[in-house]
Amino acid sequence: MIEWSEHGEPRSALWRSESGAPAPRRVQPADDTLPADTAYRLACEGTVLLWRGDFQNARQLLQALMRRADRKPAKAAARAAQKIAGAGLAERFHLHRQAQAQRARTLGALLIPVEGDYSIPLRRAPDWRAACTEAWGPADGQASVVALRELLGIVGAHEWRKKGVEIPALGSAPGNRIHPHYGVFSPLRGEYIDLVAQAPLPGTGLAFDIGTGTGVLAAVLARRGVRRVVATELAPRALVCAGDNLRRLGLLGRVELLAADLFPPGRAPLVVCNPPWVPARPSSAIEQAVYDEGSRMLKGFLAGLREHLEPGGEGWLVLSDLAEHLGLRSREELLGWIAAAGLRVLGRQDTRARHGKAQDASDPLHAARAAEVTSLWRLGAASL
Repeated sequence: MIEWSEHGEPRSALWRSESGAPAPRRVQPADDTLPADTAYRLACEGTVLLWRGDFQNARQLLQALMRRADRKPAKAAARAAQKIAGAGLAERFHLHRQAQAQRARTLGALLIPVEGDYSIPLRRAPDWRAACTEAWGPADGQASVVALRELLGIVGAHEWRKKGVEIPALGSAPGNRIHPHYGVFSPLRGEYIDLVAQAPLPGTGLAFDIGTGTGVLAAVLARRGVRRVVATELAPRALVCAGDNLRRLGLLGRVELLAADLFPPGRAPLVVCNPPWVPARPSSAIEQAVYDEGSRMLKGFLAGLREHLEPGGEGWLVLSDLAEHLGLRSREELLGWIAAAGLRVLGRQDTRARHGKAQDASDPLHAARAAEVTSLWRLGAASL
């Protein structure tokens, strides 16, 4: 719960935070009379602002806070640049993550009240009850408070869910869209999907898809002719999302969804896994699709793959080498884990990164992103 005082009386409401951040302790009601400079100073000092004014003015204030967060004083910018220039690759990455986290905390200081039916009790507030229901589940009548920035993310996810993401590997439109749910990583980067769509299949009888997420790779395998796919997932949101997508695509009869941490029971001639690519701590549930502290899922997949492969079967590890360019994992470490798991490399297919950040020279991690290669590693059991 979040607690504050307003008009001399104690107030409280349910605190909502996708990142699991603790409820703030310093809460100050604010309205249209609050100057942006004052709001930014309070946010930097750790005071959150519970908005009581016009909703559209709150959106404008958030934009003003963003401009101030991105406009560093010359001396501070020079010190930060000097610190980054003298840092190693891994340290640069962690400094970048720290800066991102600090910016997120500052911009997350503008809070919006939400009624028990998910309506917003502010002037000119939009009706976002459908988006909130998708993210939080059915309304339970309890008033809550959420950061405006997070609320905007919920609405953005709602729009993506309605529109869907076109996946050429699933065939022609309109039956080739994946609809990501809130909190489930969207398959906007198509290179890893294309690798799975193009690699020669070792068989078409059965495949396991480990950590299916939206269900996109399971759907690609089924559309390629694999008669039965068992797709596992641990996150409840992702299981619901995958089920929705497979139903839309007419593939529920060929893809079985299973709540499991990594592997289903049994063996298969093909086992596919696209684990998080960067060994770092995620800051929210959706970041778990990208960041995995200690490479837990990658190591777990490699360690258990051999006992879930049929004789002569293949494990497809779909992995970016971004972590290698960031100094967070070496190629030698990866090959060592493969060998230690009793596996051997049968082949590898590579593709260059095509996303926008790979071409953005202003990105602090541009050098690593520009060099990034995504690979499909074909793994088999090593000879005893």
